[in-house]
Amino acid sequence: MAYQPLPTPPSLRAAADATAARGEPLVVMITLRGCVYCELVRNSYLHPLMREGRLIAVQLDLQDKATAIQDFGGRTTTPAALAEEWRVRLTPTVLFFGPEGRELAERLEGVTSTDFYGSYLDDRLESARRRLKK
Repeated sequence: MAYQPLPTPPSLRAAADATAARGEPLVVMITLRGCVYCELVRNSYLHPLMREGRLIAVQLDLQDKATAIQDFGGRTTTPAALAEEWRVRLTPTVLFFGPEGRELAERLEGVTSTDFYGSYLDDRLESARRRLKK
């Protein structure tokens, strides 16, 4: 399976504002290069949903200490620092954010079952959308 990364936004705040304006949460996948489960989630679930226009997703590499990114508060940091701040220890971890950086749904950590992963993802997306509208 070829490596097909999701975009890494220069600003999480701007990305979350743009997705919230469309009534969608910002889906952030914490990934690790070479992680086969990350590739599975990205290529089999996130990319297809993005192509269908059903979600907007970005990725942050758990070990990336070089890329500058603006967090939800406007502070410049790195993907690795954000993953640590969010206490992400497992890849893939998929998070669902509102424009102010609040998590809107339960995190989807790892891949426990490929049979049910799509359903778990859909459930969390629906939960995040409901909380975004409140």
